[in-house]
Amino acid sequence: MKLLILLITAAFSVQNAMAETPQTLRVLCYNIHYGLGMDGQYNIQRLADVIKAAKPDLVALQEVDVGVLRSGRVHQLQKLGEMTGLTARFGPTQHYEGGLFGNAVLTRLPILEELIQPLPYTDATPERQTYPRGALAIIVQAPDGRPLRFISTHFQHNVPEDRVEEAKAINKLFADPADKIRTILAGDFNAKPEDEPIKILEQSWTHAIDAARAPSVPSVNPKSRIDYIFYRAKNQFRLVSSEALPEAMASDHRPVLAVLEIAQP
Repeated sequence: MKLLILLITAAFSVQNAMAETPQTLRVLCYNIHYGLGMDGQYNIQRLADVIKAAKPDLVALQEVDVGVLRSGRVHQLQKLGEMTGLTARFGPTQHYEGGLFGNAVLTRLPILEELIQPLPYTDATPERQTYPRGALAIIVQAPDGRPLRFISTHFQHNVPEDRVEEAKAINKLFADPADKIRTILAGDFNAKPEDEPIKILEQSWTHAIDAARAPSVPSVNPKSRIDYIFYRAKNQFRLVSSEALPEAMASDHRPVLAVLEIAQP
């Protein structure tokens, strides 16, 4: 009987310790420049090494090529998944040079659902080249056993009005007050911290940015911050740390890493 009581007590102690131990998520956002490094070489292994070194639970990728001529017809996301040991999902936004181009996610967490969502954009003209834009959203089972939505997106690079409309669309699609699922949003927003699209997002999201707002582009001697991680609702997470990682060769963007503590229910 005493042994049984000791075993039960030990089991409760382990459960209580687990409940009291903060659970964290390591979230990485990385525009991989379709595998093209600053040395002019396409190198997927180099990108995989950068990702693995960050030890992420969730990775939002932008500018991913799948079967595109310029990058050697390689299925870049499949390769990155194999090289990192993470589950991969692709959200194409356009056909390009015989293949597909778009956003992607990698994760070590079980995926429950996925959605490819187009975003508003201005059609290209002979005078101005634009690109279709979208968001890839997955729902995963978080370490605490509850669902969590994770989104990778990439806003228009050269039409300010598009970025404003894309920010409004993200808020409408994924930040409705009636939508109670915890959500992390990450991407290349092609906007500086003080620009209107970021201000629009901050109306509905908490910005997981470091106090210094460290620049992320260009990767060599960076001058501007345009890559970000956001989360909602505010009471669902606590920001532990956030930084632009000092990686200057694998892409023309530096990866951004945020560590979030999951709030206890």
